[in-house]
Amino acid sequence: MKPRFFKAEVMPGHKEDALEMPFDPGTEWGPESQRWRGRNGHILTARINGHSFAGYVVPRQKRFYLIVDKEIGAAAGVATGDLVKVALQPRAK
Repeated sequence: MKPRFFKAEVMPGHKEDALEMPFDPGTEWGPESQRWRGRNGHILTARINGHSFAGYVVPRQKRFYLIVDKEIGAAAGVATGDLVKVALQPRAK
């Protein structure tokens, strides 16, 4: 499947930073969600400002957020408040 591209601001979160997604990955790519760190969500291949990583999207208040932990943020050279270019696609099985 083709990746989806968008820009988003890195937002502070309870435990990790996150990027709000402009679409529902379940509607876009299928309803398959998986457990991750005690949450249900979608495992994706993500790229932020050119840095690729295995990403995880969780639902919150009828919106969807890509988790950006401190290690990923540091490797991508981003911090809370930065506007970043994002590419997402389902992880190959």
